[in-house]
Amino acid sequence: MSTSPASNPSTPLPWIRLVLGLIAACALPFFISNYHVFQASMVLTYAIALVGLNILIGYSGQISLGHGAFLAIGAYTSAILMDKVDMPYWMTIPIAAAICLAVGFLFGLPALRLEGHYLALATFALAVSLPQLLKFKHLEFLTGGVQGIVIMKPEPPWEMLFGLKLNSDRWLYFFTLAVTVVMFVIGWNLIRGRVGRALIAIRDQPIAAASMGINTPLYKSLAFGVSAMFTGVAGALSAILVAFVAPDSFTVFLSITLMVGMVIGGVTSLPGALYGAIFIQFIPNIADQISKAAPWAIYGVMLILFMYTMPTGIAGALRLIGQKIRPSPN
Repeated sequence: MSTSPASNPSTPLPWIRLVLGLIAACALPFFISNYHVFQASMVLTYAIALVGLNILIGYSGQISLGHGAFLAIGAYTSAILMDKVDMPYWMTIPIAAAICLAVGFLFGLPALRLEGHYLALATFALAVSLPQLLKFKHLEFLTGGVQGIVIMKPEPPWEMLFGLKLNSDRWLYFFTLAVTVVMFVIGWNLIRGRVGRALIAIRDQPIAAASMGINTPLYKSLAFGVSAMFTGVAGALSAILVAFVAPDSFTVFLSITLMVGMVIGGVTSLPGALYGAIFIQFIPNIADQISKAAPWAIYGVMLILFMYTMPTGIAGALRLIGQKIRPSPN
């Protein structure tokens, strides 16, 4: 019996799609305006954050409504290092990642006593309190208080790329794209490896996982730390892209928005993180264009329609369509 290319695990088709997608992503900034290049860069940062949130919620089964706080920690770490220490922007990203990894891991330790909606409430409290902490007057010398921190947007190291003019927005797009690829590779290897299998076992059968020798507290805390690390990298990139950070940019609504993006894109799906990021970046703007009077009402209707028509997210819907149109093996 012959095997169809889609069902053969050794088929190069997924890799061909990936290569074509990267080629298209590299060509994109030369065909759109600088503003749309900036929007595309923000989509990539949101995608990184959603990968981290997916590791925590989708694969670990722990609910978080406070990941906007880790986004703020990453953003402020990058902004403070660039503004106060005059550190190169690219060096601030691994530092922001390390700090968020440590903070997330330490936060996950006491959170082990909480599950379900209790854990969600604890993370929600983190998202509520951090913006107020950033405004604290005794920390204004670092955070800038209510006014935030303005940083210089990096200039491109070369004037030309692929024979085409390279401005600041295009360079930051390629830089963000490179970081995104690295983070997606890390996420893919983590999920497909021993850690990912342990997290799925803890999520589905925690008692059985513990009886098999899996250190449940360690892996749960590790999931929190790794998830925060991904979100911190996204926060650092967003600070570099926007060239400005302020407490009011990291409200509770941002944490809820990340949750919405993960569900819309598709839980336990790396491509779903990209779909969810596109939703986060563009759907509110589309809703505002449809109705200036009640944009959030339009947004809510769109959200309901997405959930009603695609209950498994965009990634799940595309997977289902692919299964229907895929030729059956002979």
